[in-house]
Amino acid sequence: MRRVYLDNNATTPLLPEVFEAMRPYFFEKFGNPSSSHERGQQARIALEHAREEVAQLVGARPSEIVFTSGGTEGDNLAIFGVVASGDHIITSAIEHHAVLNACKRLETLGAQVTYLPVDSQGRVDPDNIRAALRPNTRLVSVMMANNETGVVQPVEEIGRIAAEADVWFHTDAVQAAGKIPVNVDRIGCDLLAISGHKLNAPQGTGALYVRAGTLLRAMFQGGPQERGRRAGTENLPGIVGLGTGAALAREWLALGKGEELGALRDRLERGIAQHVDMTLVNGKGAPRTPNTSNIVFECIAGGSLADALDLKGIAVSTGSACSSGSAHPPYVLLAMGLAPELAHASVRFSLGKQTTPDDITYVLECVPEVVAKLRAMSPLWKNGTRERLARTQA
Repeated sequence: MRRVYLDNNATTPLLPEVFEAMRPYFFEKFGNPSSSHERGQQARIALEHAREEVAQLVGARPSEIVFTSGGTEGDNLAIFGVVASGDHIITSAIEHHAVLNACKRLETLGAQVTYLPVDSQGRVDPDNIRAALRPNTRLVSVMMANNETGVVQPVEEIGRIAAEADVWFHTDAVQAAGKIPVNVDRIGCDLLAISGHKLNAPQGTGALYVRAGTLLRAMFQGGPQERGRRAGTENLPGIVGLGTGAALAREWLALGKGEELGALRDRLERGIAQHVDMTLVNGKGAPRTPNTSNIVFECIAGGSLADALDLKGIAVSTGSACSSGSAHPPYVLLAMGLAPELAHASVRFSLGKQTTPDDITYVLECVPEVVAKLRAMSPLWKNGTRERLARTQA
């Protein structure tokens, strides 16, 4: 059976070049970067080289990069490191749970949170950011690209608003870094989180950009690692892998591979629209990352379609990996104004660097057949939807 992996927003495969770069640091070059002997200093050199590669990916200085265990830790360090009881934070209703649940926790500690709505395309209106500012606003936290739809937020405009108000600005760039260009100066953010396993580096690795001069409280108490901002012996092999993944992502973007991947994504969407009735691409009218397509297939459950495609060797998703198994419709789609039954009928296809034209051909061969079989068993499809479709097309 052919295997096609289209769930890259959940996690990406480790690139062979990344694994080979990591391998020596499990065995021959296993030193602690804090040690003063030769092996320790070799480790320190590798660590700082990786820091330089990550910094270049986001347009930062190496000293502004803090290594973390991933996007969740980076988001938490940014939020809890800046906001305290009595402060006000502005965020959006479609943030990843790493941000939303951190904000909910802050509310129990005495902070105030404003959760801004999004429009039907899944975008925050920057004017709503401006209107939500208060004298005690400490932080604005709006993601760069959404994990469900790939919709890119107007972060540069939001950054200007935050700067004018003298408020810290954090953006979760986990789903953006390595897929579209990211530059912290252009965005105007003070804090930006990325995750290694979203850009073909190892799971359990990540980084937080902290603009020079940003006052950040450490979450961990311990040694002086990461300039006192993240205590604990560094995950050297993982960090080397993250640095290599960042370098390869930068090269991939420079070669125009993002545009090529976007063309594959567009071909997938066109093929589905051509051969499957009553479908809708969520967020299609907005700027999106080139790899993500979230599609409504009316009159069937998205989970049933994902399961049926899995039997064909095709891996897709009905929502973020952190929410898998939930009986509730994806909250991001509900926030965009989608009716619950349509949100339930949505499936996310997220392509990766390894996706080929033949993969898309195979998916387009399977999807219409699987959808037709599921609709044939669907009471919604049998109870007049076909007639409604005929009237719409008449």
